[in-house]
Amino acid sequence: MSTSGTPDLSQFSMLDLFRAELETQSQALTQALLTLEREPTSAPHLEAAMRAAHSLKGSARIVELMPAVRVAHAMEECLVAAQHGTLRLSRAPIDALLRGVDLLALVADPATEGAEDGPVAAQIDGFLAALAQAAAPDHAAPPPAPPVAPEPARLAPPSAPEPVSESGERMIRITATSMTRLLGLAGESLIEARRLRPFADSLTRLRREHTALARALDSVRATLPPGTEDGPTAQALMLARGALEDGRQALEARLAELDALDRRSTDLANRLYNETLASRMRPFEDGVRAYSRTVRDLAHALGKSARLEIIGGSTGIDRDILDQLDAPLGHLLRNAIDHGLETPEQRRAAGKPEEGVIRLEARHHAGLLQILIVDDGAGIDLAALRHAVVTRRLIGADAAAGLSEGELLDFLFLPGFSMKEAVSDVSGRGVGLDAVQTMVRQVRGKVRVTTQPGAGTTFLLELPLTLSVIRTLLVEIAGEPYALPLAGLTRTLRVPREAVQLLEGRPHIGLDGQRIGLVTAHELLGLGDAEANGDDLAVVVIGSGAGAYGLVVDAFRGERELVVRPLDPRLGKIKDIAAAALMEDGAPVLIVDMDDLLRSADKLAAAGSLRGIAGPRGSAPAQRRKRVLVVDDSLTVRELERKLLDHHGYEVEVAVDGMDGWNVVRSESFDLVVTDVDMPRMDGIELVTLMRRDPRLRNLPVMIVSYKDREEDRRRGLDAGADYYLTKGSFHDETLIQAVTDLIGPAVG
Repeated sequence: MSTSGTPDLSQFSMLDLFRAELETQSQALTQALLTLEREPTSAPHLEAAMRAAHSLKGSARIVELMPAVRVAHAMEECLVAAQHGTLRLSRAPIDALLRGVDLLALVADPATEGAEDGPVAAQIDGFLAALAQAAAPDHAAPPPAPPVAPEPARLAPPSAPEPVSESGERMIRITATSMTRLLGLAGESLIEARRLRPFADSLTRLRREHTALARALDSVRATLPPGTEDGPTAQALMLARGALEDGRQALEARLAELDALDRRSTDLANRLYNETLASRMRPFEDGVRAYSRTVRDLAHALGKSARLEIIGGSTGIDRDILDQLDAPLGHLLRNAIDHGLETPEQRRAAGKPEEGVIRLEARHHAGLLQILIVDDGAGIDLAALRHAVVTRRLIGADAAAGLSEGELLDFLFLPGFSMKEAVSDVSGRGVGLDAVQTMVRQVRGKVRVTTQPGAGTTFLLELPLTLSVIRTLLVEIAGEPYALPLAGLTRTLRVPREAVQLLEGRPHIGLDGQRIGLVTAHELLGLGDAEANGDDLAVVVIGSGAGAYGLVVDAFRGERELVVRPLDPRLGKIKDIAAAALMEDGAPVLIVDMDDLLRSADKLAAAGSLRGIAGPRGSAPAQRRKRVLVVDDSLTVRELERKLLDHHGYEVEVAVDGMDGWNVVRSESFDLVVTDVDMPRMDGIELVTLMRRDPRLRNLPVMIVSYKDREEDRRRGLDAGADYYLTKGSFHDETLIQAVTDLIGPAVG
């Protein structure tokens, strides 16, 4: 920064400055052109577009980027014609002008810098020809209209771009890493400031002890025999009482100073933290402005007409979340155009305007960031979706008929699921919504979809305001505090032990007309058995619908807002743990990964390994043999595995190939599937893949046992979703049985 207070841009070349200006002016130019397509005679937007084109032409001339001068000049001439009423800015001229915006970026690209001939020159010639054709008399406004604005004043020469905010404040650039580090330090200062409070509380207790000691000395002095009030004992007591009083007064003064320091430090740390946090926020529109052009161009490419409405553009969003939203929003907008909006003919027939509208809205609600993507298209055909789910064998026809609308729509988020019969360059591969859900889960958010036939579809993304601070429920497990993110909890409740019932040997409770299985946090986190203390259970409900569990913890310790501190990357991913934080007293606390915890509960439940909790006194869990399905086309191997498992107490069913196994595993309940890879009709990889796509079977443990022992074979099996990969040579040393025990535990339990 220069000493004069103006931004120091001396480190940038003139071409760098032109590129910075091009980025800003292109946004303004694109936005004005998109508006002019709907309002061709809008004087303010014509002036804005002309101003941007003229500025770019002047700046390009300064840096002697003559190809850019030619492009910007042609665009300016076209806009002047529109301003004089000799050209109507219909779709063709707007298409050509938007192409000019893209061409300016290409010309300024370092990879094509200075290209006076070659492909770029040919593109420029093509653009000039296309623009001239688009501005031909066919596109003139009939009849010629008077100028919609006075002759434009001579625009001022372009100046170097200055990094200033919309409010005119000077801005500086720092790296995202520096900002994250600064926020971490601000969070630590907040925690350190709060540590003064426990220290002040200890001094308050010391003051009370001083007062009690003074009263005790007074009591001793009152018990002295008559006539000894001035004796040596009394005088010693008086001296002690005086010294104690001096100490109490000094302590009182220091305590008052400490209280004042505590208030000032906490207030300062809070302000520092909030200011730093606010600095990480970016306006929502910064990240989504370019989508207006994307929506318009993609709709035209698909023979449709659409515009994007951005609402809540000034809503502040954590820059990390805004960056991560880019790909999911792109998927959702493409889906809205390709799947949601009808063609102009269909919309006219339905009594709708030819142009479809997609609303992209951001808002803060109840401490969360809500992003809505709403289209006014035809909505999702629920009957077709139900048919697709059954056709793809994701669920049986009877079960599909009983699904609620919400449960049915959840299938849209499955990997590889698409309702389109053919794959195009826009959609049809079934990866878009899966990517959306994956991103949302990564930032501890939720996504919901609702639809109304004929009226459109709404996707609602609920995300945390920032990834740096998290709202949690603090619970106690095995004497240690753990933080459960509130976004992953459904509700909390206290349950009398008498209300716990056993169903198939597992403890359940009734909640809102549903049966919720109970599982202890001790068991999921590997902290041993929970002690059966007290008459009530502290239960946190996690998951939803049929996948809900009642997580039993030792105690609730209230809500906390914690500054997230990532774990040391050298530790890798720790099962069921997402991050760490410090509490007000400086004590560390682990933040639980709720999705991971839910998967752990699913796996234990699928394996029948949940120990549960102590139920009503006198009851005992039922014992049953765990069931294993062996899938192998080799009779010898199949029988060998069956006998091994049966000998160790497991109940075994067999299937002769992948197809047979797929039919059996869907019709019966198993604790484990052991499958070969190479089999006729359906191989083991395909079997595992189908199971992982099935909501009911996705968490059922699978072990692959194959002759193939190369690392790439093993990797292929694990990537498909198998939990264990074993070679058939392992039969000799009972490795198979040990692996089965590792996955689902002993045969009975």
